[in-house]
Amino acid sequence: MTKYIFVTGGVVSSLGKGIVSASLGRLLKNRGLNVTVQKFDPYINVDPGTMNPYQHGEVFVTNDGTETDLDLGHYERFIDNDLNQYSNVTTGKIYQEVLEKERHGDYLGATVQVIPHITGMIKEKIMRAAKTTDADVVITEIGGTVGDIESLPFLEAIREMRNEVGYDNTYYIHTTLVPYLEAAGEMKSKPTQHSVKELRSVGIQPDMLVLRSEREIPESMKKKISMFCDVNEKSIIESINAPNLYQLPLSFQKQGMDDQILAHFKMKTPEADMEDWKKLENHIRHLSGTVNIALVGKYVKLKDAYISVDEALRHAGYAADVDVKITNIDAEKITDENVADVLAGFDGVIVPGGFGSRGIEGMVTAIRYVRENDIPFLGVCLGMQVTTIEYARNVLGYQDANSTEFDQDTKHNVIDLMADQNDVSGMGGTQRLGAYPAKLTPGTQTAAAYDNQAEISERHRHRYEFNNNFRQELEDAGLVIAGTSPDDRLVEVVEVPNKQFFVAAQYHPEFLSRPNRPEGLFKAFVAAAAKNHQAHADK
Repeated sequence: MTKYIFVTGGVVSSLGKGIVSASLGRLLKNRGLNVTVQKFDPYINVDPGTMNPYQHGEVFVTNDGTETDLDLGHYERFIDNDLNQYSNVTTGKIYQEVLEKERHGDYLGATVQVIPHITGMIKEKIMRAAKTTDADVVITEIGGTVGDIESLPFLEAIREMRNEVGYDNTYYIHTTLVPYLEAAGEMKSKPTQHSVKELRSVGIQPDMLVLRSEREIPESMKKKISMFCDVNEKSIIESINAPNLYQLPLSFQKQGMDDQILAHFKMKTPEADMEDWKKLENHIRHLSGTVNIALVGKYVKLKDAYISVDEALRHAGYAADVDVKITNIDAEKITDENVADVLAGFDGVIVPGGFGSRGIEGMVTAIRYVRENDIPFLGVCLGMQVTTIEYARNVLGYQDANSTEFDQDTKHNVIDLMADQNDVSGMGGTQRLGAYPAKLTPGTQTAAAYDNQAEISERHRHRYEFNNNFRQELEDAGLVIAGTSPDDRLVEVVEVPNKQFFVAAQYHPEFLSRPNRPEGLFKAFVAAAAKNHQAHADK
């Protein structure tokens, strides 16, 4: 019988429910169990694909082309499982499917209601995740905060799950905040007590509490919380701010999180073998060098907007034995006059993905500067498109070169809509999404970054493409086409030769990066940046 773990949050958002779910998934996987993780988001958008990153952070993309919440990135990086369309479910998606069934007559004329139809669809999504992955354990994170009106149907559905599949097959984890009041000089348990009371009001008694705190929680407070919240003291886990995320599975294991859950499920498995994870975490804490990377982007005011890029850079740093220090730079603030000062002292520059015209001219200026001054560079998705624009303007001399996304009237549209996109009027889910193969050009920096494989598979999220009408001109001017689709129709990677590292990819390599297995382009980029750093240090 599949076991179901539900992770909820209270008091405030951003308590790390996703990290708790991912860390627990890693512990259970290392005990020999087949684990899958899913995220339920209460917002009415069908998916986060059309949402501004300042609203919701990064959009993560799975192999099957599903645009998802950024927590799925944490799940994949921690558990090292590829997730799918059943791993991220929103209120919008639930209502869309229920209304389609109603229009189709599947409810036989019944009045369609939140209970049982909406909650029934939510439960069906939970169970379908188990069936499609053949999971021993399904971990389901409920987005939002207990008490929000939007999350009520999801809480009702997971409450009903215990009655449907049994007490021994369900487990409720509730994450809360234990704040420290500086003026009073003490920690406060009252927010946790009120949050559990709120959860109980919808019929759910938590089996475990994960307490987020900035400092160690005294045993006396754990006893108090245990008594007031009716949770076994052994099942009260603290989650203290950690220098790196990869410490948390080890901290939770030390506190017996997985032992308590498996005892509830009456499951006997070997101890989680975390030796490799301990070595990784120890290595992270003792990196010998430092590399300074400038991230020139559009959404730099929100930390979560480029979270997979940040993590991929750090993973590459672990392989190069360097601590990657990332400085976010607003592309809108870069000009010809200040670019040298803004980028001074950086060992490498990355331009990540994005949509819209804002900040494009600053990116062009930054890319020209790093190309002409031979600073290691990596462009990702939009970064690849702007790299092409910069090369067409400053090497070919087409001053109006642009993408039709930014300038419909340009005569030198080196980036243009895909042929099959011209009639698309909707925004959501209409791009090239998910995993596609790419054929690599032998002898290029790109091929070397992937150990000279002939073909790779990477995840995409974009609508505009390299315009083949300018391909020959750009190649004649020195731009190397380092990767294409297998049929040679779509350009996947461009690079400038005879540089320390200057590569730009149309796909999103950050989505495949893992802490113990960095993605090829990121690994090569950070290695080049580390070499550049050392060269300057030796002068």
